[in-house]
Amino acid sequence: MCRTDLHLVEGDLPAKHPRTVPGHEIVGEVVGTGPGCRLFRVGDRVGIAWLRATCGACRFCLRGDENLCLSPRFTGWDDDGGYAELVTVPEAFAYAVPPGFADEEAAPLLCAGIIGYRALRRSGVRPGGRLGIYGFGASAHLAAQVAMFEGVEVSVMTRSASARRLASELGAAFVGDAAAEPPQPLDAAILFAPAGGLVPAALRALDRGGTLAIAGIYLSDIPVLHYADELFQERRLCSVTANTRADGRELLALAARIPLRPTIQRYPFTAADRALADLAADRVDGAAVLHLTGGSGGGLSAARASVRLDEQGP
Repeated sequence: MCRTDLHLVEGDLPAKHPRTVPGHEIVGEVVGTGPGCRLFRVGDRVGIAWLRATCGACRFCLRGDENLCLSPRFTGWDDDGGYAELVTVPEAFAYAVPPGFADEEAAPLLCAGIIGYRALRRSGVRPGGRLGIYGFGASAHLAAQVAMFEGVEVSVMTRSASARRLASELGAAFVGDAAAEPPQPLDAAILFAPAGGLVPAALRALDRGGTLAIAGIYLSDIPVLHYADELFQERRLCSVTANTRADGRELLALAARIPLRPTIQRYPFTAADRALADLAADRVDGAAVLHLTGGSGGGLSAARASVRLDEQGP
């Protein structure tokens, strides 16, 4: 379950069609393939992420920035998503799930992991640098593990006491509430919380030349920024938009090397509404995962849906 699902359900993100089925962090077993499919076979375990199709022909796709495609399609927004027993995806936008991850461990990697990874790269932090993370949910706790694996010192600022405990357990060098000032200036920061009010504080925490990357499709309004206090000395503010398939492949390969271990809270599918309410109220540490059972392909294991693959596409 992703906070984007919550934004869709609560209306912050306008639905593209009536009765949209949410869900874009999907682990499934292939139960059928369309004409021209060659990458996967029936019975393979695959993952489906937020980005599900691009035009392949616009100036952004042609230069390798398919996350900025002019006519993309997204799982659980343009097309029905994974809160279902069956889902269809273009084969070229499915991922092979690394062995060693249970379905429920792999599912959060497919958005929380990928977006956290892209945000980390957009922040420009280097090994040995200092990174601040604002908000510590599904994406942040995975990005923090990648950063620390790469030798980055991580400070976490979040309003949730249980999330602060998780950050400490994972090895964060400093943990404080959302308004806390890190002990040293930051080389980079990532804002995962959808709270625009945190942007000025995060910018002020940056050292000269530092970058604040905002990860998320929705952000509340940012207060007025004061140039001298928050942007001068070449501080930068940037957003993170979707992901490329290269991001997904890189993250999954790195996840297997670390190995990345998502913290998860399990919910039966019948409790999807309660899981979304818990997510909205910051009662989820790490990632919430729905378990699906049944389906035309027979019994399905934890968190697993059935997947039909279309031809490869762009």
